[in-house]
Amino acid sequence: MRFTDVMIPGYGVISTRTYDGTIPGPTLRVRAGDVLHLSHVNGLPPNPPSHTGGHNVPHRPNSFNLHTHGMHVSPAGHADNVLREFAPRTADDAAAQRSEPRYVTSIHVPSGHPAGTYWYHPHLHGSIAEQIVGGMAGVIIVEGDVDEVPEIEAAADVVVCVNELKLKNGKVPAFTTGSWVTGIPSVFTVNGSVNPTLRMRPGEVQRWRLVAATAFTSLRLRITPERAGGLPLTQIAQDGVTFAAPVPLDTVELAMGNRADLLVRGGAPGVHELRADGVPEPLMTIQVTGPALKPPMPLPVSLPAGLPALEEKDITGPGADREVLFHSDPGVFPGAFPNAFRILGTGATPAADPGGDLTRDPSYGLFDPGHTNHTLRLGTVERWTIRTDETIPAHAHPFHLHTNQVLLTHRNGRRLEPPVWHDTVNLPGGAPAGSVTFLVKYEDFTGHTIAHCHQLHHEDLGMMQTVHYVTP
Repeated sequence: MRFTDVMIPGYGVISTRTYDGTIPGPTLRVRAGDVLHLSHVNGLPPNPPSHTGGHNVPHRPNSFNLHTHGMHVSPAGHADNVLREFAPRTADDAAAQRSEPRYVTSIHVPSGHPAGTYWYHPHLHGSIAEQIVGGMAGVIIVEGDVDEVPEIEAAADVVVCVNELKLKNGKVPAFTTGSWVTGIPSVFTVNGSVNPTLRMRPGEVQRWRLVAATAFTSLRLRITPERAGGLPLTQIAQDGVTFAAPVPLDTVELAMGNRADLLVRGGAPGVHELRADGVPEPLMTIQVTGPALKPPMPLPVSLPAGLPALEEKDITGPGADREVLFHSDPGVFPGAFPNAFRILGTGATPAADPGGDLTRDPSYGLFDPGHTNHTLRLGTVERWTIRTDETIPAHAHPFHLHTNQVLLTHRNGRRLEPPVWHDTVNLPGGAPAGSVTFLVKYEDFTGHTIAHCHQLHHEDLGMMQTVHYVTP
């Protein structure tokens, strides 16, 4: 991980933090039962010498760690442990020309891990947003049973990684000033390019692994033009978990951090665009050209389901219901970051002074690394309801629980048929308030990790909680 000069077409050469010099970083492929060994070299400059304002403001921009987002792996030790810090050289080290520090990650992928699309990114509290909008993200593919379905095996396997960059004067602006994002539109790239062209033949089926490696923007994706004979979409997986059967659709909803596996079949020759609502430019151009495949490549009828379903009757133990509220108090703190982004409800971080003004209390409902908000016992099934209220800004606020996938059963009180597995679940902000309900079974792994808002600037500002997976 070093600062690298990267060419972004239309924006010139930018200097940004990267994995191995590219945006996105290398795609990593593993299989269930493998051990993933990674060596991290921190070639970034020393961190700035001073920091004020506490741990819930952006800081340590050149430290990082590694999160294998969505994977069901250990959160402890040298595995998917987002409480570690991979620090750069100090100023003294740099002056003495000491070698760049190295760190090791070793992740045992369980033998029953679902095959699918995941991603990796840094997750050190205080530096996440700045690093991800500079392009520090990459894709992890767990290969397995779904890849061996004949119709899927025959399709080209195409990674479509959408990065959201913030660029000003040839670099990513520092997030420590409070006004870093004002007037700076997002630049979206697909596999490191602005609006690249993907080619396919009429009748050809491709498998697209869509990854929303974005920090601030949710993506409602569609292919235009939508005339008959366009590019039909069929979803086969969400957030790495294969569906029981393929699902035809017209649009794909991806919050920050979500993934979707799609089968896309080329229609008549022509040019199409992959677009996201609210994003002025196309993300990708699709050119259907060449001789038609006759007959057209088929789509699968059934799939090897990625995870068994949970039901309400599976809920076990006292206190099996948790209710979490995303809440914001604007303009209450001095300094560059005046807004308090809180998680309230079950397990909320207590106030330092319960009798004081909670609105102005910098501890109430904000991330406290020394406080455990949720103790979760292996083998139990719980129901969580996540809500927003009208204090939250009117854009996407995804909730992400580390280590265990969640089965989304209700949205705004309405039951989903069928429920869908996720690891990141989106909620709207503003009015009216929104809610989601999911079931989750805590399995296999103990240790401390986190749950948080995946609008990553909000996470850096304290919209995060500590969870502790424990044996019964």
